Amino acid sequence: MSKKYFKQVNPFIVPTNDGKSIKEHFGLASTKEDKYSLAHMIAPPGWSEPYQTPQFDEITFVIRGRKRMMIDESEEITLHAGESILIKKGCRVQYSNPFEEETEYISVCVPAFSIDSVHRED
Repeated sequence: MSKKYFKQVNPFIVPTNDGKSIKEHFGLASTKEDKYSLAHMIAPPGWSEPYQTPQFDEITFVIRGRKRMMIDESEEITLHAGESILIKKGCRVQYSNPFEEETEYISVCVPAFSIDSVHRED
C-alpha cells in the first residue's frame, strides 16, 4: 500500500437481511479507519430502517432515485438525484425508500459509522 494513497478495489460488503446493498469503501469494517467512513448503497423500493440517533455526522448524496428522511417524526425530507444533505450527530432520523424505484446513494460519516454509535431503535 502506498503511503500517499490507497485505491479501494475490494470494499467490505455489509451483510443485510432487508435487500439493501452496502459496500463500505472506507471505514471501520473495510480499512479500520475510525475518523470517517464512506459507503456506496442501493436501497430497494419499500426499504426502511428504524429510527436512529447516531453519534456521527452523516452526509448523503443521492446518485439516482429518491431517499426519504423523517426527522423526529415531525419533519419529512425527500432527496432527489443530485441532491445531498448533512444530518448532524444527535439528530433522531429514519431513512427509507418508500418509492417504486431503487435508490442509489453515497454516505459519508464523521467519525466513522459503527453499529455501537448509530443507536438504532428496536
